[in-house]
Amino acid sequence: MLLIACTPGPPSPVHPTPTEDQLRWQEMEFYGFLHFNMNTFTNIEWGYGDKKPETFNPTELDARQWARVAKEAGMTGLIITAKHHDGFCLWPSEYTEHSVKNSPWRDGKGDVIRELADACKEYGLKLGVYLSPWDRNHADYGKPEYITYFRNQLTELLTNYGDIFEVWFDGANGGDGYYGGANESRKVDKLSYYGWEETYKLVKELQPNAIIFSDAGPGTRWVGNEHGHAYETTWSPLLKDSVYGGMPEYSKKYSMGQENGTHWVPAEADVSIRPGWYYHPYEDDKVHSLKKLLDIYYYSIGRNSTFLLNFPVDTRGLIHENDVAQLQKLTNQLNLDFANNLALNAKIETSNTRSDAAFSARAAVDGEKHTYWATEDGVIESSLTIDFEQPTTFNRFVVQEYIALGQRVKKFKLDAEVDGKWETIDNQTTVGYKRILRFDDVTATKLKLTIEDAKASPTISNIEVYNAPLVVDAPKIIRDKNGIVSLNVPEDGVDIYYTLNGETPTTESSKYSKAFEVHKPTIIKTFALDSKTNRKSEINSKSFDISKNKWSIVGGDKKLEASIDDNPNSNAQIDDELIIDLGASQRIKGFTYLPSQSKWSKNEITHYSFYGSSNGKKWRLLKKGEFSNIIANPIEQKISFDKKSRVKFVKLTANKVKNKDQKALVAEIGIITK
Repeated sequence: MLLIACTPGPPSPVHPTPTEDQLRWQEMEFYGFLHFNMNTFTNIEWGYGDKKPETFNPTELDARQWARVAKEAGMTGLIITAKHHDGFCLWPSEYTEHSVKNSPWRDGKGDVIRELADACKEYGLKLGVYLSPWDRNHADYGKPEYITYFRNQLTELLTNYGDIFEVWFDGANGGDGYYGGANESRKVDKLSYYGWEETYKLVKELQPNAIIFSDAGPGTRWVGNEHGHAYETTWSPLLKDSVYGGMPEYSKKYSMGQENGTHWVPAEADVSIRPGWYYHPYEDDKVHSLKKLLDIYYYSIGRNSTFLLNFPVDTRGLIHENDVAQLQKLTNQLNLDFANNLALNAKIETSNTRSDAAFSARAAVDGEKHTYWATEDGVIESSLTIDFEQPTTFNRFVVQEYIALGQRVKKFKLDAEVDGKWETIDNQTTVGYKRILRFDDVTATKLKLTIEDAKASPTISNIEVYNAPLVVDAPKIIRDKNGIVSLNVPEDGVDIYYTLNGETPTTESSKYSKAFEVHKPTIIKTFALDSKTNRKSEINSKSFDISKNKWSIVGGDKKLEASIDDNPNSNAQIDDELIIDLGASQRIKGFTYLPSQSKWSKNEITHYSFYGSSNGKKWRLLKKGEFSNIIANPIEQKISFDKKSRVKFVKLTANKVKNKDQKALVAEIGIITK
């Protein structure tokens, strides 16, 4: 007699698999970044390293406020910039004078890291530290002696402040700097200079459970952009030995992970709640909208990544009230989005189930993270059907793999039974720790997840279904070169109201019916009202300077006009310089530069000179410097002059670009008059 029996027990792992520390870290999901340092007080993104410690002097620093804001938002930890590229230390390091111990704050006796560590403990948050490998202040940077200094500081941070959940090493390293007064450019071999393997070993000796962040991990990797977006296909495995910190082609080639990756190095999506990482007063009205923050949440946590949201602590030493308000809106909306799991009381059926009852379909909806539905060995294509037994409306779908056994799913689809017929809602690729799909409202009696391809038999640990409420989009404010302003929303049946004096609009304000002209410096504020539901959008605000209707490019090259057309999606390729005729004499106090907004094909200006002239022949240098962090975060750069200057012509010179063998790309140049 031949007996054929199914093999009980769990599926075999698909390597690589996460460590226990990586699993705990992944389950943290949402945590905060605190960018606070010397740059906060100099109003720049990257410090040169030449500022005196006396510059650092917050007036109301309250680490408990930081922790309270994070805790109330549902965050699980905070990571702080203990030392950024300018080398200033937020703790009284015994290895440098460039620290808080020589600042007037707390009479030189303060320790920001200690205050934050205590606050995190009070509020039940985990603490992480960012330590920049690049130090533009230290005289020994670029020499072997600096590595000893760097590791000494790392040791201080990892031994004096309790448990550290993540150690963050930035990929930016080498370039011009103060370097103890040398004021020069220093290059380092990114592969060998820091002796990373020994540095990682030191971290693990001092903090065995800490996750190490860098482009290559080994604990977690950079998602490859500073927008907070993971990818529709995001693998946790990485070809780690092919990657190094600061690798130029990393974002395009490796940041999404690889199906055949050799090491488990999951993605972390970092983004600031404002355009910049550090606090700038002129960004107080540029905090990301609720709609954008929601998009970031769904594009990070919802695409197999964690979500690291930055707060630029202000000069008081507080998270600004505008940032707090937007964060609370995000928290409130997410609570509404995920309020009622429609899958909990539904019937669950599967096309195949492992013989052991522990891996039944019900395990996917029982709310237990250590249980999962699994198919028999060798069964790849399989489905799980949720039967609501009555027409049910939904627009969110959450699915998670049991990643302790590796990431498996390569392709899946979601179908709904509507009026007795199956209709496809979405076709997607990877799942990983968590995948969240958003779609228009669907009313159906059944919902079916079909795994179409996987590296091995699927293991699905969690499925949830929700009906999230509608969020009305705030109107987009667009002005063209001729000064014509339009206010646009994607929905029909929406009324738009606006003001032109900076006051908060109401339904008593001007009602938008057609485009209008704005040529002078103006603050436009607007919101949308859905007439059917009476739901309001957030208020959108945008500040305009003078219009560019009289501007022209000197030399008459039509292709260069893309730099002054007020269209952020068009680009001009320039040689070394760009000269603009403003059409009339203007008193200006600064300029703006928007780099190309295309995803890959961009060549940003990193170092510049900006000139002014009354006749286009004799030029005065108005400002010279660098656009800090512009490659990783290609946002509009706002540069202020030391004093106002009356000019009719302006000239931007590209002193240095990202790729020296290519022409610089300019999306837009503007001037600041108010």
